[in-house]
Amino acid sequence: MEASIRRSLQILLIFASISLQFFSGLSDDSSSSKKKAASHATSHGSTGTKVAIVCFALVAVGLFSFFLFKLYQKKKREEQYARLLKLFEEDDELELELGLRD
Repeated sequence: MEASIRRSLQILLIFASISLQFFSGLSDDSSSSKKKAASHATSHGSTGTKVAIVCFALVAVGLFSFFLFKLYQKKKREEQYARLLKLFEEDDELELELGLRD
């Protein structure tokens, strides 16, 4: 169980680093140096906000995926247990039909 959590966190970290690389590549580099100097102070605030939103979204998606995975595991475990019980029920009925047990 711990290995699956560690694996999920590794995948999430890789995905986050790749997304940040794409995000930094989307910045507009065609502005003149004067515009950059004037808008430099305001761009830091908006860039920081965007990065925070992206990080929050990645964490939310990761947690949601983890929750769905745990729900899937629980459902599969319950199905397997129900099949096991059904197997033993059928076995008892078969023994009674064949007269092997009173």
